[in-house]
Formats: sequence, structure tokens, C-alpha cells
Amino acid sequence: MTATSHRGSSAPAPTSGSPGQKPADGSPRPQTPGPGPYPWVMAGSIVVAVLGAALSLNGVLRGWAWFMPLITTVVVVALTLAVLRALRAQPLLATLGSFASLAVILSFTFCRQESLAGFIPTPGTFTAVGRHIKRAAETVVSESAPVAPNAGIVFVMCACLGLLVILIDALAVPLSMPAASGIGLLAVMVVPATIKPQSVGVAGFIGAAVGYLLILGCSHWFAPDARLQSGSGRGAGQFKRSLVTGGLALALTMVVPLAIPGFETGTFPQGSRLSPWGTSNGLNPMITLGNSLRSPTGSGRITYATSASGPLYLRSVTIDHFDGETWAPDDRAAERRSGADRIETGYSVQGEVVNTVTSVNAGLFTSPYLPAPFAPASVNGLNGRWTWDPATLSIMSTETTTRAQRYVVFSAAPKITAQSLAQATGAPRGISEDFLRIPGNLPDIVRQTADSVTASAPSNYGKALALQKYLRSSEFTYSLQAPVQNGYDGNGLSVLADFLAVKSGYCVHFSSAMAVMARAEGIPSRIAVGYAPGRLTGESVALVGQGSFPEYEVDARDAHAWPELYFEGLGWVPFEPTPSRGVVPEYATESSVAGNLSTNTDEKEVLTTPAPATPAPVPLPGVETPAAGSAPVNPLPIIGAAAAGVVLLLAFLWSPRLSRTILRRRRLNRKPPDEADALAPGYKDPVPELAWAELQDLATDYGLPSTPSETPRHFSARLRSSSALGDVGGMDDAAHAAVYSLTSDFERQRYGRQAAGAQGTAARVTAAATRIAVVRESLRNNARWLVRFRADWLPPSMMQRWVHALGAPFRAVGRLGRTVGWRVARWWRTLRGLLPQRR
Repeated sequence: MTATSHRGSSAPAPTSGSPGQKPADGSPRPQTPGPGPYPWVMAGSIVVAVLGAALSLNGVLRGWAWFMPLITTVVVVALTLAVLRALRAQPLLATLGSFASLAVILSFTFCRQESLAGFIPTPGTFTAVGRHIKRAAETVVSESAPVAPNAGIVFVMCACLGLLVILIDALAVPLSMPAASGIGLLAVMVVPATIKPQSVGVAGFIGAAVGYLLILGCSHWFAPDARLQSGSGRGAGQFKRSLVTGGLALALTMVVPLAIPGFETGTFPQGSRLSPWGTSNGLNPMITLGNSLRSPTGSGRITYATSASGPLYLRSVTIDHFDGETWAPDDRAAERRSGADRIETGYSVQGEVVNTVTSVNAGLFTSPYLPAPFAPASVNGLNGRWTWDPATLSIMSTETTTRAQRYVVFSAAPKITAQSLAQATGAPRGISEDFLRIPGNLPDIVRQTADSVTASAPSNYGKALALQKYLRSSEFTYSLQAPVQNGYDGNGLSVLADFLAVKSGYCVHFSSAMAVMARAEGIPSRIAVGYAPGRLTGESVALVGQGSFPEYEVDARDAHAWPELYFEGLGWVPFEPTPSRGVVPEYATESSVAGNLSTNTDEKEVLTTPAPATPAPVPLPGVETPAAGSAPVNPLPIIGAAAAGVVLLLAFLWSPRLSRTILRRRRLNRKPPDEADALAPGYKDPVPELAWAELQDLATDYGLPSTPSETPRHFSARLRSSSALGDVGGMDDAAHAAVYSLTSDFERQRYGRQAAGAQGTAARVTAAATRIAVVRESLRNNARWLVRFRADWLPPSMMQRWVHALGAPFRAVGRLGRTVGWRVARWWRTLRGLLPQRR
């Protein structure tokens, strides 16, 4: 009998005669059933898996604008594979067709103008692809997550995930290894797991897991491989293997990330971590600013010399767009102006203007945003094409970076005093509504805190001072680790609510809190990201026509964020709400407000100190500097963590002994079988075999392992003649007799005829357990203390099983490599058969 073909099988039953010929009797050739829904269901499963895993990339890229091109690419490639398989195309032709569809959709999406008819690749298309890849490489090198979804990085992402669809399809369908498709999904999730502070996230993990289980279920249900169609087909054993395979794969994704270098806290797919590849030489808002501050050694060193009376804040990028989930820069590509040699503000400034000249050497600092003191009026000496935003005066380039740039910035900022701020009472004019926009789901704690802190302030200036004073008060502490430990190392609304509740964080949290609360009180605000005033290098730099000025330096440890509030007639005014960081401007100190009645001596001392010529030393990363009078640290979490560590250590040390004890009890404490089972034909008593296995493991634990070439009788004789059981004629005679009896029972069970019946089974179980106990006691009495310790706590028999289990994935990879090589060779032979032969 021939096996019945499964529903949806892609391997139809063979028919006589060659294709295109009729049978010998002249009757029409029978039609073979089509592939059914299998190609379409498998394509849908792959789309769900790949797009589900891609959800984890939100946060590596900013926003969701990149996701629609990704959906289009993945769906087109998967749909092409489904169509070709539905038309019974050869596996090699289906794969080649998917590559062609990937090239077409990428050309249509990213290189339409350079392609023939908008989608057929031409030499110009490959030139455009080269530009995209170069832009993506610059983004990876120069920026930290979340990066702007420029065309280059989105192109590379679509290309990679399109190739991933082809790879997963090849593993699941022609190679018949659907379980291996999880490797590609894990490769996608490795990127956010090592970059994002929030790791993969629940949505990405669930999406990838559901898609992976769909692929396994589709392969199990339709069984396209003829090798799986014999016998029971979709039997219980195969279904169990599928469940076990999927369960183990998901379990590994939960456990393996614990060994990733740089893992901080939490667990996969949720948690906070630092990138194991180290910090980049760039600066990118906002979340990864914490990674720069936690860097033990500064990277991206910048030096500058200025005609100002002291060190300056170097402003790199302005963060003004807040959607409730994250702060992000609005690049305003349509409004940006070319050339940085002439920069004009988009608003009017009244009063005295302070002109400053600053020479900057960017060194290895790599970023598309140019660090410069505020407010730049012109920049000379730059290489490459640069643009600037009239609304924020941020300077950036889409073609080059700041690396190795040397330039001179001429800045003109209004002279700001407490009196001028107090007089700036007019409503903001000519300012974009973007700087006042707050999400509708603003947490109550944010609005209530803003209202209560500014309740007694009569003006916007008073409200700004009240917010700064509150955040710099002794209620708050500066900490790089508290946001990571408490799970709010970000800048969204929920993070802001947690920060105001815990009252501990670093500059990102302080600046975003003041900016959002200022907007809640009707004051336009934004966040500047750059570097706090640096340190003197001891060198001096001569500026042409200006004289010689001292040189300062900053690096990643000086990365900083501060809020800027808008006042009519003065423009954007910086404040410093972060305690122990930066320098509080003179106009924002308590002494600048007439009639100051504050009685907080410690706070007044901090706020009334004018900006020194040489900045105060910056706190070392990882060393928290709490404000004066802060509450003592609660020791309970530390004690709990230490106790948990001790418990885990003890459990780890106890695990080999516990596993060996459980295995011994399972072998020797068996329930006797029912009489009906014992009387069944072919029944064999398992007690002798289990007791023999335990005897072999005992001998292994005490240094006498058996060898594969030994017979049971030879192994028994070697054990009884060794010194491990003591001498015959002494106290160990019982152990020698027990080994002899166990061997005889095993040989009789294995090689002899056994009478059926349940009578005496319980007695045999008890006798076997007693003999094993006698042998174990004799081995312990005749062994040295070191051997006894090893047998109890690190039993070699159990450790060998564990080593064998740990090597299973590597053996599976080896089998996968051999199978792939065999399939590729088979494809190659098929392809050669299709090519015309040389005569």
C-alpha cells in the first residue's frame, strides 16, 4: 500500500510517463492535486514572524515612519514566494524569484528615479544604493539610538529583513528545518537587546514568538516534506516534538541574554542594559545620554578655546518635539537653510548683545549635529555641506559628520539679567506652537506638581525660577543608577511621572521635567542637548585677530541636557535644574530675585554662587553625589539582593547533588506494575536494568567508570576485584555479594527468558534498593575524603550528562551544516542539469 498524501502536500504522487506525454492506453494523463493553502499559510506565518520581530526595533529608530516600507518589502517578498510555490516552481527558481522581487521593491521604494520604469534596476540604481549604504554606515557610526529614520538606514533594514524572509522560507520549506528559522528571528532581536535601554520589549517578543510558533505549526500541519508523510503523518509524537522544540527555543531566548556582557537589570525581553560594544563617539538624544554618562572612560573628546570670560555650554541639538512617549528633535527638513556662514534667528531680540568667538576642534567626536555655543551667527572652516534650522539654530549635515572638523563659531547672544527677564511679560509672538504642545494624557502628578510649585509666582520668570528651585532642592538627588534600577531610564510621560515620584535621576529627567511643567504653565520650552562646561587643558589657543585664550575640553562624561524657556524680547533662555551638574546662570540664582526670603541655607549657598572662571569638578560616572540633607539610602533592597545572590549560589552548588539524588530515587523507588500489565506478552521487569544503571553510575562517581566495550560480567569482575569495594572476607563481603546479585539479575533480564507475573515485584524492588545501598556504603567507606566529596557534590555521572546536554546545540548546528551542504550540492546538480551541455 502506498502512503496517503497529506492535505497541502507539495510532493504529489508520481505518475507514469514523462511530463507532457499521455499514458500508453491513450487516456488523459491524471491531474495531480495542487499544493493547496500551504504556500499561502506559510507565507503569512513568515510575515507575522518577521514583522513581529521588527516591532522590537522601535526605539532603535525614532518614530514609526520606517515601518510602512518594511511592511511593503516583507509582504511583497513573501507573496512572491507563495505565488511561485503555488505554481509548483522548483525550490531554486522560487528562491531566485524572491531575490528578483526584493530587488524590484527596493528599487521602486528607494531608487525610483534612477530605475527604468521606476522599478527595474539600472547602473544608476546601484549608484543610489551605494549612497544609501554609505549614509547608513555613517548613521551607525555617528549616532546612538534612537536614530532618525533616514533613507539609508531604512533601506538597509528593508533589505536585511527581505533577505531574512528568503532565509526563513528556505529553512522551513525546501530544507524542512522550520525550527532553525528561529535563529533569524533572534538575530533581529539581538539589535534592540544590546542597544535599547528597554531591551526588546514585550510587543516585539510576543510578535516574534507567535510568528515562530505559526511557522512550526504550519510545517507540522501540512507536512510538505515526504519524509514526514509516512505512517502516522501528523502523529502525536511529531506534535510533541514541535511543542518541545518551540518551548526550548523560547526558553533559551529568556536565559541566554543573562550571559550577555553589559546586562544591567531585568530580564529578556524587558530590561535595561548597556551596549556590550561600548559607547559611540557621538552624542544622540535622549535615552542613551545615560549610557554616555555611565561610561567609565570619556570618549568623543572635544577641545575649544573661547573669548568668553569662562567655559561655555556647547549645544549640539535641540529637542522640541514631544509626543508623550519620547522627546525627539524635529529636523524640519523643508525649512532648513543651506550654509552655516550666515545664520539668523527667526525671532526679534531686544537689548544688549554679547559677541563671542570660539574655536572648536571636534577630534573623534562623530555626529551629524554640530556642537556650538548659543546663539551661533556664523560658522567658518567647516568641510562638507551643512544646514541650519531658523527655529532652533541647530546645525546639521546629511552628507558628512563632525569627525576631524576644525571650525570657528561667531555667536551673538542677548545679555540676560534678572531685571530683563522680570520685564519680559509680553505674550510670546512669532513662536511656533510646537514649543507649547503637550500630550492630552499628561499624568496628574505632573500637572499637580507644576501648579503647586508655581502657585505663588506672579510671572513666567517667577514660575521658571520656582520650577528650577524645586528640582534643585534637597528633595531630589542626582543618580545615574536609580532610573535603571527602578525601570524609568527614558524620557516619556510615564518615565516623568516615575521620576517625580522617586525624585532621583540625571540631567535627562530633570530637564524634561522642567520643560514639560513649563509648558503646562504656558511657557514655551525645549531641551538643549550637548556638553556642560568642561575643564582646562593647560594649553592656550591663538585666535586670529582676537588674541590667545585658554583651552577647555569635554567628553562623553560631560554629556548634558538642560531646558530652554522662551521670553519675549530675549529669545531662548537656558536654566539649570539638575543638581550637582553644570553651572546655574547668574540671572537664575536666588540672589537675583529682590526680596528673597528663603531660609534654606544650604540651597541658597548653591544657588547664589556665581559662575566661576574654572568650573567645579564633574562627578565621576557611577558615583552618585546626593544633595545636602538628602535622605539616607534604604538598605533593604541591597540586603534583599545580597540574600537572593546567596540563595542562587547555594542552589547552584546544590544542584548536582540534588539531581543525582532525584535520579537515584526514580530508579529505585518504582511502583510495582498492575497484574494485567505484568501478564501481558513481551513484558519485562525494568527493575534489574534500572538497578544496573545505578550501579554503573555509582562506580563512575567513585572513579571506576565502565567502558562501551565491556560486558556486564567483565565490568562486575573488575569492580569486585578493585580496592573500591574492599577485600573479600572482611566487612565488605555483603557489597561483593550485592554486585554479583545485581549483575546476575541484569544478565537474566537482558539475555534470558523471564517468567511473566507481578508476584514478587515489590520484593525485587526492595531487594535491588537494599543491594545498591550496601554497595554505595562500601564505596564511601573505602574512598578517600576527596573522592567522597566529589561523589556527593560533583558526581561525575551527572556532570557527564550535563556536558552532553550542553553540547547538543553544537551537534545540532553541525547536522544543520551538513544538511544545508547536501541540499546546496543537490541544487547545484539540478541547476547544472538545466544548463545546456557543451558538445
